[in-house]
Amino acid sequence: MPYLAASFCVKIFAVIFLFFLSLIIYCIRKDLQKKYNLKFQMQHLQEGINIINDKMSAEIKNKLSLQDKTKRYASLKEIIEEINQNLERDSITETLVSVAFNLISAGKGSCLLYIVDHQTQKLNLYKTKKEDRRLVIKAKEGDVFDLWVLRHGSPLFIEDLSNDFRFDHEKIKLQEARPIASLISAPFVSENRFLGILRLDSEQPNFYSQDDLRLLATICDLGAVAIENSEYFEKAQDLAIHDGLTAFYRKGYFLERIKEECRRSTKHNKDCSLLMIDIDYFKKYNDKFGHTAGDIVLKSLSQNIAGYLKDKNSIVSRFGGEEFCVILPDMEKKKALNLAEELRDRIQKNKIVLRRQETNITVSIGVATCPEDAKDETGLIFKADKAMYEAKQKGRNRVASA
Repeated sequence: MPYLAASFCVKIFAVIFLFFLSLIIYCIRKDLQKKYNLKFQMQHLQEGINIINDKMSAEIKNKLSLQDKTKRYASLKEIIEEINQNLERDSITETLVSVAFNLISAGKGSCLLYIVDHQTQKLNLYKTKKEDRRLVIKAKEGDVFDLWVLRHGSPLFIEDLSNDFRFDHEKIKLQEARPIASLISAPFVSENRFLGILRLDSEQPNFYSQDDLRLLATICDLGAVAIENSEYFEKAQDLAIHDGLTAFYRKGYFLERIKEECRRSTKHNKDCSLLMIDIDYFKKYNDKFGHTAGDIVLKSLSQNIAGYLKDKNSIVSRFGGEEFCVILPDMEKKKALNLAEELRDRIQKNKIVLRRQETNITVSIGVATCPEDAKDETGLIFKADKAMYEAKQKGRNRVASA
């Protein structure tokens, strides 16, 4: 009986032990399951947080990008106002270069502006802005990139030159002393007229974006109109002070310059001579050959005078119908008389063909010098004019001195 009782107790204890062990295992498994579920939920929650953060970062980035674009394009209004306030090309191009360099490149790299010479159809470097002011731009007529834009007439975008197979990298390294890794360039085009190029480049790859190129192209569109207007303004100014037939200065501009030169002569006690030139018997050319012949005579004479004086310090003006004036700064009377005599001789030897007839013209020249003959422009013109009439009275085709 004691043995049976002990055996029963052992069995009971074993059952109880297994029960509690199962309970403990169950609890442990339950706890592990909860932990696993919690970990899974936390991972899922973290993924959600990461997605939200990514979205927020993207939104912030887009917002900042939008603000930057808004700021950039808002500045275009200021550009328009600034370039429209001035019709001088130098001022307009300075504004365009400064805006592109600071707004797009943030003062990094280089900014080059080229203007097309309409006579040679070549690019001429007109304005630059550089991060390194010691940097020398050797390509005064443009490099391979500028010629590409000139040839295609469209913007150029290079993110990384080492990966751009449109250009010969080895050839560029030989030609270009400064390192270039990325570049944007756009043309100034107005009504199919190619006016120039505005370009930004950097030694850092991927420095510029498509948005940068779009903004540069917009600046160039605005600049093209302003540059073209400046060209018209220059032509108008040129026509205002130059005679259309002879290309010499008009009388109004001459009077301003002779006034300045006489003041300078008196102030610094330096000679300034004046030649007064008049064509002998000009009326007979008009009467004999017609008024068109008179224009031919005037044009031929002006070309002859310009050719003789091209290497001399002089200011030439068409003073009246067939009268011309030549200001000779820093020239004493003796030298002025010798110059006048050489010019007179050159003119009489020059042959002109009028209606298939070969002829020549002669001139009478009066010479006066400031301050020797007069202290101001009025007196100087009067003395030179008087000397010229004296030359006519003495038989024409001669030089007379005041």
